[in-house]
Amino acid sequence: MKRIVVASMEKGAGKTSMIVGLSRAYDLKIGYMKPFGERIVYKKKRLLDYDSVLIRNLFELDESPEELSLGFDHSKLRFMYDTETLKQRVKDVMDRIGKDRDILFIEGGRDVSYGASLGLDPLSLADLLDAELVFVLSGGNDKVMDQIAFILDKVRHKGERNPGFIINKVDDPEDFMEIFGDSLSDMGASILGIIPYLKELSYYPVSHYSNVLFAKIIAGQRGLSKIVRNVFVGAMSGSRAIENPLFRKEDKLLITSGDRSDMVLAAIETDSAGIILTNNIVPPANLISKADERDIPLLLVQGDTFKTAKMVDDMEKLLMVDDMPKIELLSGVVKDRIDLNRIVE
Repeated sequence: MKRIVVASMEKGAGKTSMIVGLSRAYDLKIGYMKPFGERIVYKKKRLLDYDSVLIRNLFELDESPEELSLGFDHSKLRFMYDTETLKQRVKDVMDRIGKDRDILFIEGGRDVSYGASLGLDPLSLADLLDAELVFVLSGGNDKVMDQIAFILDKVRHKGERNPGFIINKVDDPEDFMEIFGDSLSDMGASILGIIPYLKELSYYPVSHYSNVLFAKIIAGQRGLSKIVRNVFVGAMSGSRAIENPLFRKEDKLLITSGDRSDMVLAAIETDSAGIILTNNIVPPANLISKADERDIPLLLVQGDTFKTAKMVDDMEKLLMVDDMPKIELLSGVVKDRIDLNRIVE
């Protein structure tokens, strides 16, 4: 069984996406564990790690999501285990989950230091479990180069382990290698693949926004599967908004106060994907009826327009188990651009 610790310098780099893409692209019988869960979701009175739930359901793993993580809180883990007991617990989980699997992916926490005081950071896990270390990096070109240089210095200083790098969300992979290829070779960096920025992965159905915002759906239930590709904040008059080319796009999500009847009507008449009504204000009944007739979801939320728009802007771009078009797109790109044999070897 090959063991691979997948790490990143910061959250949102795409660790889970790369694990999903590699596993799907190469049809692997995988095991998965995330020793220190940190993306918490609450389901059926249980605290679970979102990534563990996703991987478990997507690949129909035998283990429950709870079995894939040891915990979520530093203080609780310190209370439950001393250092040596925690190390042995991690090894025991690895042996059980990895049995009869081609590859065991061990996903690190939100950044390279997360869990270090417990020995659950990616570098410590790679040493403890005798695993290969793969970093998924994203961001501007110079930022990625700084991260690679920093990682190589720290990892090589600690031992002989040579990490591999997957560079994610790159605008132009070929241009990146043309500019930085020689520098990466001089550094001795093992580049396993470069994944282009896939805008389609940042698009979500209206239902996802509804779940994240804990919105009340007051109309357009049948349109919740519509995909949102543009977000428009309605801070102008309806007549001015209609003149905006972005507003006329059918795949937009409008965020506006529920008492802005002009904006709500303009959004309905331009066949929006959905409308978020802020300030907990319900629009007139005729607009609710019209939206329902056109299957345009009206999502009612408590917060004001600014707060809601910020929540939408800060929304993490997460894979969902039922979003197969995205997963297939990701798998195809990963298979084309990452050589799994180099990782396994």
